[in-house]
Amino acid sequence: METILQFGAGRFLRAFADLFVHQARSAGQPVGTIVVVQSTAGDRAGGLRKQGCRYHVAIRGLQDGKKVDAVEKVASVSRALTAAENWPDVLEFARSPNLTMILSNTTEAGYRLDDNDAASASPPVSFPAKLIQVLKARFDAGLGGVTLLPCELFESNAQRLLAVVDEQLARWNWRGPFSDWLHGACRWRNSLVDRIVSGVPDSHPMLAADPMLIAAEPYGLWAIEHPADVPPDPGSFDHPNILRTPDVEPYHLRKVRILNGSHTALVCKALPLGFKTVRDAVEDAEIGPWLEALMFEEIVPVVAARAADAEAFASQTLERFRNPFLEHKLSDIALHHETKVQVRLVPTRDEYVKLFGKQPKRLAELLKAF
Repeated sequence: METILQFGAGRFLRAFADLFVHQARSAGQPVGTIVVVQSTAGDRAGGLRKQGCRYHVAIRGLQDGKKVDAVEKVASVSRALTAAENWPDVLEFARSPNLTMILSNTTEAGYRLDDNDAASASPPVSFPAKLIQVLKARFDAGLGGVTLLPCELFESNAQRLLAVVDEQLARWNWRGPFSDWLHGACRWRNSLVDRIVSGVPDSHPMLAADPMLIAAEPYGLWAIEHPADVPPDPGSFDHPNILRTPDVEPYHLRKVRILNGSHTALVCKALPLGFKTVRDAVEDAEIGPWLEALMFEEIVPVVAARAADAEAFASQTLERFRNPFLEHKLSDIALHHETKVQVRLVPTRDEYVKLFGKQPKRLAELLKAF
């Protein structure tokens, strides 16, 4: 039975949410299958269809000091559609009484509206406009609301998506009962996703048989914001990597400041010295101890009171950085470097000064050079 509509056919959701759904189903939980919708260019949906929507995820990395190199089959996707070719099928599924959840991973650019989008377009250009048509089809069919679980990597992603949806509704003048239903019957859940998905491995025994094979690290966290006094959402399921919490902000804070902040600090420190990858820098006799001191002496003390298990997460982050299967290029992390420095490092420096009345030695040196 199909119960989940997923906007995004990319590698991340296939190695994250789709894998978790498969594992929950394999454990006997009553969770249905996923209809994937590809909205952007490429042939990801076609690749899935060629394989009967079955593929594998190579789980590779370090976990609790031990090397992990395993393969998981994923059979939770029932159909792979494209918005351009199969939009009537998408709207038909929107009218299914079995639909309980809508997932998305469209990147931040996916939340931008298109000035030329028309309410009658089939399909509209922007993701928010597509989502409105899906929900309107369901509303017009007299069905109940669904759970919206965006997986885009920014704060309050569900509330931000709802705000953009409201803006598009205003442009189309679609106010009234439908808007009330969107806000009242549908459940907009902020979430934080954390897993490094490195894509197709350069070499793997499964590649010949499965061109859709993707690789991911063992670590994974899906923190979903859910009020403590509210029953579980219809269609929700349990998984070791899923954490339901009244507030996802502590998990977002620790990821941005500790993991992402350390990545950006390595770009500042190690890239000018000729280091190519995160692992090479962390395993260096000088850079490794420098990064560890930065994390535990300057970053963790600033966020520890607000971020869940900050010290344990920092230790886990260092292990993730040493993944022997992952070639995480510092040059890739360096994209949009100036913005990342302002978001990931500058607030930690400023808060350190307020807390301790002095400059954090390593952060201050990095930012002065920057």
